[in-house]
Amino acid sequence: MAAVRIENVSKRFGGTVALSGVSLEIASGEICFLLGPSGCGKTTLLRAVAGFAEPEEGRIFIGEDEVTRTPPHERGAAMMFQSYALWPHLTVERNVAFGLEERKVGRAEIERRVGQVLDMMRIGAYSGRRIHELSGGQQQRVALARALVVEPRCLLLDEPLSNLDSRLRVEMRGEIRRLCKELGLTAIYVSHDQKEALAIGDRVVVMDAGRVRQVGGPLEVYRQPRSRFVAEFLGETNLIEGHASGAVISTATERFEAAARVSPAATGPVLLSIRPEAWSLGSRPEAVNSFAGRILETVYLGEMARHRFALDSGRELIVYELNPRPRGGSGLYATVDPADVVPILEP
Repeated sequence: MAAVRIENVSKRFGGTVALSGVSLEIASGEICFLLGPSGCGKTTLLRAVAGFAEPEEGRIFIGEDEVTRTPPHERGAAMMFQSYALWPHLTVERNVAFGLEERKVGRAEIERRVGQVLDMMRIGAYSGRRIHELSGGQQQRVALARALVVEPRCLLLDEPLSNLDSRLRVEMRGEIRRLCKELGLTAIYVSHDQKEALAIGDRVVVMDAGRVRQVGGPLEVYRQPRSRFVAEFLGETNLIEGHASGAVISTATERFEAAARVSPAATGPVLLSIRPEAWSLGSRPEAVNSFAGRILETVYLGEMARHRFALDSGRELIVYELNPRPRGGSGLYATVDPADVVPILEP
């Protein structure tokens, strides 16, 4: 395993700027997610690390080695593509062995390593099958086995679960994290799926328009977005415009208390982000951040309900309620803890 360092990398395709001065450090053994909307530059950045997209500016290091212009096969990185790119005419065993054969590894060593990785991926019983005889989840495991068998210094994954159904996606999330941690792999994982990133990643890098907007742990990035873009991209949120004075944020109709992390000297316009699950509903008001209102509409989502909640002031909120129970729609109070009132100062 090896750390990956990206220094001021820029990449253009004609007149389109795909990456603009991106710098990022990924620690050895870390699973780092590149997350963002289509066209944000995340796949281009992954391909630059792999060696398939050479940057016009900047440098890329894997371990202590600068690999900015090193051919892909000499970097010690293995990439797993969204399409899997498996050879349909070869068996599972031969697909997995392909990279080792290209590296002129001895036959006995190939057999040992292929057998080991197939067992690790729990597909050893399918070694003699052709690719078309496998399910989507089994094909995904073959593609991952082929990437792991060459014992890469870092593993690069480009939306590897996008072709799977929802049940298999959840199953394979855990498998990929388990394998990376067991093997101590440094992994860079591209996805547009926020839940996937939050479930697997040690760190999340949110990108937009070829730039990094925020880097942090999954909980930090989700609970403490630093920009409107990050707040809106990672799930639903309630955005409320106000004016900050210390730890108090006032709007035209409400007064919010934020946590102590807001500087007492902070004054001026501010945008609040309050996640829907941060609200709690009750029949009595609490001491702070408690507002009277009524439920306008409810959509049940199994384990939770999504309410449209109208405050008496006229403001409408989105409120999630876990383990929802039957209740009247009016005479309620929506309350939020000051720690979940997050001021956003960046645009």
